[in-house]
Amino acid sequence: MHNAGYQAYLVGGCVRDLLLGLHPKDFDVATDAEPEQIKALFRNCRLIGRRFRLAHIVFGRDVIEVATFRGHHDSEEPGSSDKLSRRSDEGLLLRDNVFGSIEEDAERRDFTANAMYYNIADFSITDFANGMQSLKERKLHLIGDPETRYREDPVRMLRAVRFAAKLDMQISAEAGDIIPSLAPLLANIPPARLFEEVLKLFLAGRAEQTFDLLREYALFGQLFPLVEPMLKVADSKEQLFVRQVLINTDHRINNDQRVTPAFIYAAMLWYPLEQRFNELTAESGLSPHDAFNLAINDVLQAQQKRIMIPKRFSMPIRDIWVLQQRLPKRFGRRAFQLLEHPKFRAGYDFLLLRASVEGGELEELGKWWTDFQDAGGDERSTMLAQIKGSAKGKGRRRPRKRKPQQ
Repeated sequence: MHNAGYQAYLVGGCVRDLLLGLHPKDFDVATDAEPEQIKALFRNCRLIGRRFRLAHIVFGRDVIEVATFRGHHDSEEPGSSDKLSRRSDEGLLLRDNVFGSIEEDAERRDFTANAMYYNIADFSITDFANGMQSLKERKLHLIGDPETRYREDPVRMLRAVRFAAKLDMQISAEAGDIIPSLAPLLANIPPARLFEEVLKLFLAGRAEQTFDLLREYALFGQLFPLVEPMLKVADSKEQLFVRQVLINTDHRINNDQRVTPAFIYAAMLWYPLEQRFNELTAESGLSPHDAFNLAINDVLQAQQKRIMIPKRFSMPIRDIWVLQQRLPKRFGRRAFQLLEHPKFRAGYDFLLLRASVEGGELEELGKWWTDFQDAGGDERSTMLAQIKGSAKGKGRRRPRKRKPQQ
């Protein structure tokens, strides 16, 4: 782009992270070239976005995001710039294709630490908003009026929490004090976009700190309205369970182990599912099997209103939950069939997580499955025989024969 006569800067998180001695997860470019001009330069370019047009330059599996300098929204006359800029009644930017200068672009960025530009022409960093000072103070400062900026894009409140947790920084008072009162604005964000934002929140290796900040700023309940009421008591099993799954998630990510969003969502929504199942069992007269499946549908549908969960994750969530009902049933060939289930490992790990919080029979069940996996053929047969004998010892009732009608 530089060789073609355009201005092109590395900008935002990659500059910030390099200055902090961190490894950037990706590199973004800001330029004075407009999207169609960028596309004309690169055969491997695709333009995306309606709210704000971006160019993605694809190199194999790597994608460089290139954005045109954003400008100010000066014209508010109806229809005068509707194709370029439009706001909702709440101040949310619905369309943001107003282009401008690098100075205007810096003013349009969210936090001062993200308004630093690295120029490949002379290898300099231009710091438009005292971002360097923000990094030294370890404080996140918002650019512009906080209420206006959050209303333009309520996701900025989630970004504030994410950066504070990831970078071990504090949210400044002017940027943070207003967040709880504006948190309900997240209801205006499309559920599909919130799914991507939640992944960034909980899959960055600082999920537990992120969880605490989300609750401190009244944001968690906007994302998980079924879960928040269950977390009021500090040492409740619900809060201990959610916290433990986030601790485990951080451990796996920080040790370069795989984490699936399905497991996190299954854990987040487990106790709402249990609560709904108990309600349906008591009120509807349905069989436990039917009540459980209906409870799954109810809980997932309620959550989807806030955060869209793609089918590639919602189906494994269902499998993990259903396995919690099946794992206690180990008679005959069932134990061997469960071992062959494609989601057995996820269901087993989920059981162990529940056992670590609730103990009791779940702990015994988790240990049995651990031993069963490690056992040889003869030993497995002995374990299954012991279960059968134990069930007989408890005096399992046989169904009574009905008397023939007269």
